[in-house]
Amino acid sequence: MTQLPQDPYDLRKVLRELQELPGQYHETDVAVDPEAELSGVYRYIGAGGTVARPTQEGPAMMFNNVKGFPDARVLIGIMASRKRVGQIFHHDFRTLGRLLKDSVANPVHPVKVTADKAPVQEVVHRATDPDFDIRKLIPAPTNTPSDAGPYITLGVVKGSSPDKSMTDVTIHRMVLEDKDTIGMYIMPGGRHIGHFQKQFEKLNKPMPITINIGLDPAITIGCTFEPPTTPLGYDELDIAGALRNESVQLVDGITVDETAIARAEYVIEAEILPNTTMQEDINTNTGHAMPEFPGYNGDANPAVNVVKVKAVTHRKDHPIMQTTIGPSEEHVSMAGIPTEASILSLVDKAIPGKVVNVYNPPAGGGKLMTIMQIHKDNEADEGIQRQAALLALSSFKELKTVWLVDEDVDIFDMNDVVWTMNTRFQGDKDLMVLPGMRNHPLDPSERPEYNPGVIRFRGMSAKTIVDGTIPFDMKDTFQRAQFLEVDDWEKYLK
Repeated sequence: MTQLPQDPYDLRKVLRELQELPGQYHETDVAVDPEAELSGVYRYIGAGGTVARPTQEGPAMMFNNVKGFPDARVLIGIMASRKRVGQIFHHDFRTLGRLLKDSVANPVHPVKVTADKAPVQEVVHRATDPDFDIRKLIPAPTNTPSDAGPYITLGVVKGSSPDKSMTDVTIHRMVLEDKDTIGMYIMPGGRHIGHFQKQFEKLNKPMPITINIGLDPAITIGCTFEPPTTPLGYDELDIAGALRNESVQLVDGITVDETAIARAEYVIEAEILPNTTMQEDINTNTGHAMPEFPGYNGDANPAVNVVKVKAVTHRKDHPIMQTTIGPSEEHVSMAGIPTEASILSLVDKAIPGKVVNVYNPPAGGGKLMTIMQIHKDNEADEGIQRQAALLALSSFKELKTVWLVDEDVDIFDMNDVVWTMNTRFQGDKDLMVLPGMRNHPLDPSERPEYNPGVIRFRGMSAKTIVDGTIPFDMKDTFQRAQFLEVDDWEKYLK
């Protein structure tokens, strides 16, 4: 039997650690409505990202008094700050991409525990109970008044292939449609849960899944990796295990043939029905799903997968519903840092030593844009920067813009990055445009009517490389003004 740690990592342990850090956590007992108000409040306090202004980077926030849910709490924004993510992982926020890259390469596999060791199964509600209604059990918020309904935005879906030879965890947008039905949008291509679900459909069988809510961010961030970094068959829970140097604990489902994350706050046990879809906004007909990471409302999908709920389990002591705002900086952390790790893994193999660091900033929602910091040793390295950009674009189809800068530029300061475009860039020489490529379908500019004759189908895009690096033979011309190094400068602030 595997020896379990005395104080294993879960969401509650992370929150205890955050409460020791000034300005990183805030909770309130003021009553809040989960329908649009909760997200509307946090928009001002700490959402950041591409949320409509005014917004800012702020603390994670716990709402203890959620209308209609006297026994539950809602947490939002725990990952809505890159610096806070660094603190959660006890690591420098600047090199989180390399931390995750190393975690992929050094997996720590999950372990199974019994139900008595699984806090998430302390309370069980079965769908066969006469008063069962998932909408009354889980305080899933709506982000805006025009959302299709209450959404689970941070639910980690766990599923396996029909023969149980492979398993996967991914995050999908999921709307609560009625008392035991969820509409799940599985984006075509790339998601292994979708691959397994198609296998079940060919057998005309429902696919058992668990939806795990309220998790250590190591799990949430780790499960957002995509191919080619984590190919079909790679269990992303191994990454969370590596980040914590301890195995993620799993427990058998009570009503479905799938495992759940034992130290989650909530678990929904369910089945994805085969060959069955429904209108995402069937209850509201607003035409909108929810705000997505580019900063716009996502279109309601006319045919999302139908998920039938079998049970809801949760902790008995005020379980925590964890949620996020679609375009907030929380998405940047979840999607962007794993993408940085994937790009670093790729370029380190192809052109070792030439890409110092990578950052996927909030301006691109973590997916659409990357900034690459380049090292050039000699004239033979001139042009290697553009090769690095092409490597990234060829492997990660959701990237739209790559910005190349030198080592003296702070890639985490957009003023410094944009400065290169004004002093180390000429549009006719340093801008590369690659038309007719695939990109993310949530970018509203990627429509045929936006660029007729060039964009043939929605989701096609021109990719752009902005080369703000200094030509090697001219580096002496671009020396930044050198100031005196003062080691004890902080004494002047006392």
